[in-house]
Amino acid sequence: MFEEKDLRAVTAVQSEIPTERKIQLRREVGVWGSFCWGYADVGADVYVALGLVIAAAQGATLLAFATAGIVYVFVGLAYTEMAAAYPVAGGGHYFTLRGMGDFWGFVAGAALMLDYTVDIALFAMASAGYINFFIPAARNFAVNFGPFSHINFIWLAESIALIFFLVLLNIKGIRESSLFNEILGALDMTLESAIIVIGLAFAWSPDLFVHQWRTQFPSAHGLLFGISIAVISFVGLESVSQAAQETIRPAAVLPRTSLALIIIVLLFAMAFPTVTLGIVPWQDIASREGDPVAHLASQLPYIGFLAGPIAAILAATIVLISANTGVMGCSRLAYSMAELGLIGHWLSGVHPRFRTPVRAIIVFSGVAALEALVGFLTGPKALETIANMYAFGAMLAYLLSSMALLALRWKEPHTPRPYKVPLNLRLGKLEIPILGICAVLGTFAMLAIVIWTHDFARIMGPLWVAAWIGYYIVYRRKTGRPVLGNLERHWDTEQLRILADTGEWELYERFKIEVERRKRRNGNGSVRPS
Repeated sequence: MFEEKDLRAVTAVQSEIPTERKIQLRREVGVWGSFCWGYADVGADVYVALGLVIAAAQGATLLAFATAGIVYVFVGLAYTEMAAAYPVAGGGHYFTLRGMGDFWGFVAGAALMLDYTVDIALFAMASAGYINFFIPAARNFAVNFGPFSHINFIWLAESIALIFFLVLLNIKGIRESSLFNEILGALDMTLESAIIVIGLAFAWSPDLFVHQWRTQFPSAHGLLFGISIAVISFVGLESVSQAAQETIRPAAVLPRTSLALIIIVLLFAMAFPTVTLGIVPWQDIASREGDPVAHLASQLPYIGFLAGPIAAILAATIVLISANTGVMGCSRLAYSMAELGLIGHWLSGVHPRFRTPVRAIIVFSGVAALEALVGFLTGPKALETIANMYAFGAMLAYLLSSMALLALRWKEPHTPRPYKVPLNLRLGKLEIPILGICAVLGTFAMLAIVIWTHDFARIMGPLWVAAWIGYYIVYRRKTGRPVLGNLERHWDTEQLRILADTGEWELYERFKIEVERRKRRNGNGSVRPS
């Protein structure tokens, strides 16, 4: 338990939270559930990205995925360290706030909120697209509406209906939502493995693969555009961090979950373009952006007539649970931002029975439905339009989170870290993560590529962030809080609370000894605010 003087050091923000806000999120997610939260978001991305990337990168699709995958590994290792050290709802925005201050933490939160709402819209649209594998008339339906042309209102209605279903599922609770992910995640990994193994064994032609690499190489712009889309295949590590506050024994679970996720997703992301370009011309998959993996499965010898429909069914479900992680993520993000005094508490209200942030679930799922509408109004490239925004939000958030890793190593070297990014350069008591620096450089390069190659994202992405900053300025001034400054926070006390709440008692005792040692060095016996 905390000492009385430690309890008095709780931040002003926490003391202002009304009694009704003390309802907490439930810890019910285990190792497999944590893995499936991440896999549902990351592993499902290839079902959408494959068609979009191959349409841009053509014969160099494998290179596009590999380039994005390298950055993914750097970022994944950084997230693994921070999620294990700071297992609270909020993920990248919490890491950034703690390392770089309130304003940058809020900007990271705004980028992640864009990422999550677009995740809901994009993968609900993709799920409906795979459902329409069985309904070609619905897939090909298009009408002109005023100044807009080729609008598929059937696909739009299906997407919004799926979003509504996910709202109900997440209001019910994370146990039910996590079980949904776990079952479908296991089925999906089995299917993906079967497609790759059967494709390589019975249909893959090295001659076709090499021919497309040599003769169908894209322009430099096309390759960069493909790389910028390929990054969406690796977006989703944030979901593991967002569920950390509802994960059992996160210091032990999260490193295993994240490292396994990095390896498995990277293998699948490399295998799919390799198999695809050795079985069919890239143009075949590019023409089926709505259901590329199902179309690929239907081309397998002997079992294609059965594999195609099965792949469509499982793809529809796995991308739906990716949308499900988006609903979970945006609601937990709003909960964390309100707890830390960045947005109003109303959005993070927890349902007294289900103990889920019901208001945030409804509001931001509504934003996602609006984004889906905007995407469809752009015409036949609806998926590509939404994917542009997905990449922008993810890369901005990952850039700030990677910078936060460096800042936290500097500001909080004493914080227990159950896992550390490898390859560290020691300077006195400070350890500089070399791969963390690579993560910063890689995400900055990816963000620059996204802005350069995506006309829609370079306008709407910054506008989204600017609108949130406007809200932040008004909110902070209205509540009498500094706009560019930081609220007084006692991170040592906060870390003790986190470790006690997670049941990591060994880390708790070790950190408490370090805190007492630092108090004695300060000479006043108090916890110093950060």
